[in-house]
Amino acid sequence: MTAQRFIHAIDQISYWSGKAFAWLIVALTFVVSIEVFKRYILNAPTAWMFDFNNMLYGTLFMMCGAYTLAQAGHVRADFIYIYMKPRGQAALDLTLYLLFFMPCMLGLIYAGGGFAADSWRIGEHSTVTAEGPPIYHFKTVIPVAGVLVMLQGLAEIVRCLVCLRMGAWPPRLEDVEEIDVIDTQLGHSQYVDEDSRRAAMEGAKAIDEAARHRSVMEEGVVHEKAIREDEKRP
Repeated sequence: MTAQRFIHAIDQISYWSGKAFAWLIVALTFVVSIEVFKRYILNAPTAWMFDFNNMLYGTLFMMCGAYTLAQAGHVRADFIYIYMKPRGQAALDLTLYLLFFMPCMLGLIYAGGGFAADSWRIGEHSTVTAEGPPIYHFKTVIPVAGVLVMLQGLAEIVRCLVCLRMGAWPPRLEDVEEIDVIDTQLGHSQYVDEDSRRAAMEGAKAIDEAARHRSVMEEGVVHEKAIREDEKRP
């Protein structure tokens, strides 16, 4: 299996797990809406609903971590990173993954596995409310999410090694974006000819590229302003 196939195989796992658990936001919205209705309209709040909401949101947050990493969507202090060449970026990423990311993920899996095992053994329930629901299944999410994120981290390490060797970042799997939606809608329309569809796609891509370029330039301007302000200070 080539490096690119290995990376994309793990990316697919992260993408599908993230998209599957993203549906929890629908369940969370429904549950909160029902509880608001019961609390303020019927004056009959549910005692354990606070715990249930926390478990839904916590599961959503943790199980979508690998997907976010696969999309390079985590917060990054990139005021220096964006000006580095790909090999420099890859060297920095690789160093951070090996020194900090992997040990932290191993610690999370080990500790989370112990927490989950103890919780299942004692049949742990929440003590936040009087009618606290069981939480051993929720604590199981901790090591599972840790495994998924660490697996995606391995793909990112391989991605860094490929970049160091080739001098360019290997492509990521494309997720559904606004351009894909435009292409799908226009492609199935009987009232749009090929020239109009091509022109609309080129316009959408130009807007997307301009937005990305503008965000990078704005970050650079902010960084330059901060440097000038620091130089003016006594």
